Amino acid sequence: MQQQCFPATRETLNTRVTEPTRSVEQHDVASPAARRSIYLLGNPDKAEVPEALATLRALAEGQATIVGADLAIDGGPAVAAGADRLAVVGGDGTLIGVARSLGARQLPLIGINMGKLGFLTEFSVEDIRACLTQALQDDDLIDRRTLLEAAVDQDGQVRSRTVAVNDCVVQAGPPYRMVRLGIAINGEHFTEIRGDGIIVCTPSGSTAHNLSAGGPIMQAGVDAIILTPMNPHSLTHRPLVIERSAVIDVHADVVNEGTTVIIDGQVSSPLHPGDRVTIRRFDSDLLLVRNPLYARWYKLVTKMHWGQAPTLK
Repeated sequence: MQQQCFPATRETLNTRVTEPTRSVEQHDVASPAARRSIYLLGNPDKAEVPEALATLRALAEGQATIVGADLAIDGGPAVAAGADRLAVVGGDGTLIGVARSLGARQLPLIGINMGKLGFLTEFSVEDIRACLTQALQDDDLIDRRTLLEAAVDQDGQVRSRTVAVNDCVVQAGPPYRMVRLGIAINGEHFTEIRGDGIIVCTPSGSTAHNLSAGGPIMQAGVDAIILTPMNPHSLTHRPLVIERSAVIDVHADVVNEGTTVIIDGQVSSPLHPGDRVTIRRFDSDLLLVRNPLYARWYKLVTKMHWGQAPTLK
């Protein structure tokens, strides 16, 4: 039976609900008569994506102006086409790659999950059948999420500058000896970490590498940045949550030949002795269209089983 998208009463996290929330900026819900434009992107490396993209196109034809469609990860053509929404068919990694390609020209992203957990790609194909009109028209569904910018400085020259959706990780790498990293916040020396590296992540990225390393889970709309040491050679270094406006400098005091800066698990850059990685909030926010069929914590509870008691057999 096809789902219907309509306001419902607040229920438990294990059920579908519509939970209206106030976005960072208030938007008027567009009139149904105002036809929105949409650009469709799909991961070219997933075999099931072309069929899902064709289904999405058929659904969108009667509800929006389709200004382009492609099997690609580059969102630039959608910006050039003036799209009101950018639908991304793939997994979380696909959406992250598309968001990074947009840079400062972020568009509201509708993520259709063809991957595994789907924390960022909140819609299934069936969800889109039920809620495409609302996803296109209701601007109150657009969540603003912090992005980071990571710049690697070598000998006073910026060697690379990358937008991060989830995290920036400095990882020890081969030959896997302990590294020593100097940490400064807002230009003031803060601490020195000896261990396997450090994770600097957004609230959106708190459920990724950060969670595996023992860092805190944060609600996506929180204005903060998380610093999580990786296997520190100290009992006193613990994950830290700092304000979103902070500028974090990670100085490579002692590193390995394979020590690497990794952005979102997708983009990497070698880190040499004396290099500095400067991480700060990016000027633009990620714009993510929320699935109105689910409560905000639905996937954390149902897919990652957060807070559930052990099963006794």
